[in-house]
Amino acid sequence: METSKLMIGALIFIVLVIGINLVMYAMVRGAFRSDGKGAFDNFSKSLTTSTKKQNEPINELRRRVEELHAGKKDASSDSEQ
Repeated sequence: METSKLMIGALIFIVLVIGINLVMYAMVRGAFRSDGKGAFDNFSKSLTTSTKKQNEPINELRRRVEELHAGKKDASSDSEQ
């Protein structure tokens, strides 16, 4: 009884290790697949696109704040006259 549980546990462990290795292999193969470029170019390109997506809402917010400040300056100059 104990031996069969031990064998099942060992089998599950081996299957997990092999499965994790296959997943990691697929990830690395996808990262290093090149369209005429090196792996590090693909990796840096993937990093820069994610930062661009993060900066877009910040840039939009910055533009709106600048518009509001410009609108306040225009309104204050109109009220002084």
